[in-house]
Amino acid sequence: MKKSIVIFGVLLTSFFNSFGQVEYKIVTSVESIVPAGLGRSRLISANENKDYKEFTTTQTEEDNSRNKSNRDDIRVRNFDETKLLNFYNLGGIRFQNIAANDAVITSKINAMIDEGWELAFVNSAVESDAGEKDGQGIFITRYIFKRTKK
Repeated sequence: MKKSIVIFGVLLTSFFNSFGQVEYKIVTSVESIVPAGLGRSRLISANENKDYKEFTTTQTEEDNSRNKSNRDDIRVRNFDETKLLNFYNLGGIRFQNIAANDAVITSKINAMIDEGWELAFVNSAVESDAGEKDGQGIFITRYIFKRTKK
């Protein structure tokens, strides 16, 4: 009987230790709003992890030293880049391109859900054309997924 209680306790402890341990993954869509379709639009997903602590320094009033880490160490070279269509072409805004991008992004979201990820948050922003001389702009969306660690 005591053996059964101990085994049950170990199993219960193991269950609660694994419960709540979550990992996150971010997928970013960058859609060009550059006039005449000259920009590039992509869906980006990193395939490697980075530890932010390796690239973080603590700044104080007494010590204003710069972060000594090399920018090349921060770069991720292992990532998926899915082509998307630009919002504009020579004729102006292309609603067909927006629908096509929606279909591709939906496909990525559905694939991630099939892999056990849950869409937790969506965050978006735009930097739009600031006038006649700007000619630049992007619409960026971050899809933040989470799942229980394996």
